[in-house]
Amino acid sequence: MPIVKFELPDTYMIEPKVFRDNRGYFFEVCNFAKIQEVTGMRDLVQSNQSKSKKGVIRGLHFQKPPYTQAKLVSVVKGKVLDIIADIRIDSPTFGQWSAILLDGTDKRQLFVPRGFAHGFITLTKDAIFQYYVDNIYSPEHETGIRFDDKVLNIDWIMKHKLIVSDKDRALPLFNQHVFNTKMEYLQNPIK
Repeated sequence: MPIVKFELPDTYMIEPKVFRDNRGYFFEVCNFAKIQEVTGMRDLVQSNQSKSKKGVIRGLHFQKPPYTQAKLVSVVKGKVLDIIADIRIDSPTFGQWSAILLDGTDKRQLFVPRGFAHGFITLTKDAIFQYYVDNIYSPEHETGIRFDDKVLNIDWIMKHKLIVSDKDRALPLFNQHVFNTKMEYLQNPIK
C-alpha cells in the first residue's frame, strides 16, 4: 500500500494494490498502522458513506475545534473530483486548493489532514463516496466554505446542472471566516 505525498503539505495519496482475477478483486482498504505512521492521523473513530447523483457538489466542509477531523477519503463506485483547500493560516499554502480524480476502479484514497476544507463533485451517473475520520461528528462545530467562493475560485469541471443542498449554498464565503494560527478555524463572525 504505497503512500505518497500529494500536492499540498501534509496531504497524501494512497494507492492500494488491487488483486484482480476472474472472480473479481481484493485489496487492503485501510492499513491504519501504516497510514498513522506516515500521516500522524489519530485513531479512526467513525466511517461514513454517501451516494450522490451526477452533478452533486458536497462541501466544502470542515469542523471547528475541538472537533476538527482528518479524513481518509475514497470512492467505492463511480467517479468524483475531490477538492481540498488548505485553511491553516500559518501554512505556506493557506487559501490554496487542489483536486484529484477518485474512482471506484483504481481504489486510490486521499488523506486530508486537519486544517483542510473538503468537498467533491460527482462526475458519473452516481457515486458512492466513503471516508474515515479521526474525530466524531459534531453538528454544533460543523461549518464550511461555499463551493462557488470567488477567493478560492475552484474549478469544479461541470458548469451546468449542479446540485447543491440549501445547507451548502448557505455556507459562509472564505473571507467571512476568521482563521487563527493554532487551528484552522476560530470563529465565524457572520451569523
